[in-house]
Amino acid sequence: MLPKQKPVRDLLEYAPIGRESWFGCGGVAERLLEPASISELQAFLRSSFFPSPYTLIGGLANTIVRDGGVKGLTIRLGKGCDSIHVLDETTLEIEAGALNGSVAAAALKAGIAGLEFLSGIPGRIGGAVAMNAGAYGTEMKDVLVSVQGMTTQGQEWNGVPAMSYRHTDLPEDTIVTSVILRGVKENYETIKARMNEIKTKRNATQPIKEHTGGSTFANPLDEDLIQAGLEPGLRAWQIVERVGGRGLKIGGAMMSEQHCNFMINTGNACAADLENLGEEIRKRVLDQCGLDLRWEIKRIGVSL
Repeated sequence: MLPKQKPVRDLLEYAPIGRESWFGCGGVAERLLEPASISELQAFLRSSFFPSPYTLIGGLANTIVRDGGVKGLTIRLGKGCDSIHVLDETTLEIEAGALNGSVAAAALKAGIAGLEFLSGIPGRIGGAVAMNAGAYGTEMKDVLVSVQGMTTQGQEWNGVPAMSYRHTDLPEDTIVTSVILRGVKENYETIKARMNEIKTKRNATQPIKEHTGGSTFANPLDEDLIQAGLEPGLRAWQIVERVGGRGLKIGGAMMSEQHCNFMINTGNACAADLENLGEEIRKRVLDQCGLDLRWEIKRIGVSL
């Protein structure tokens, strides 16, 4: 039997999710639900208390929460929805609230290779699947076996979604609740060495000690580069640099000097500074290069 649903009156009101994001700025969630388990989430969704629409968030590692906050209901899967189970010598079953780094560590302990890239991706596994996150030559689609989700009516869904660069084709209004990932059997020392290599490279090339949100813009597809008259293979950071974006500042937001596809809060940025800086870069790229540079960072909520 499912546990008793959590009534709306118990939802956290005006939760400071902007301050809790990796950028450390932005507005509040009008009402925030953090279910203690997947079954509690299901009970809530099936109840008459569920208000639609809703906003789903994870670790807020790659999200700008606009200064006006998020209206209505926000759902965050985290502690209590973060179990990791080893199914066999190559396979893990992971709840959506598990941190990507925790998944990589669990795979290391189990002697499962192929998931090391997750150690270099901030955030939680549900978000990583939803956007087909990737790094260091591997994407979620390369290791995903299946997804279990839940509709806004609390009905379960299982399947293998189509995935492309930074996109997963999930059914509309489906919340990812757990995933099965598969790697290959490998010895601990070999996996650990790869994870150390990723850590060293990340420390050397990314502003990980700053208030940042990871890659700001997705790398453009070759066909889009060719259509714009640009050379295939150009990375987003190279395009940002080409239009004078490295070190560019608006208010308290700045494109990192260390990695110019990373946006940072220098200490006093508001969410509008961050979004305006990103839009200024996009305008320059469109005007100077004829290319529509696509945001990789999510932006949620309303502006002031």
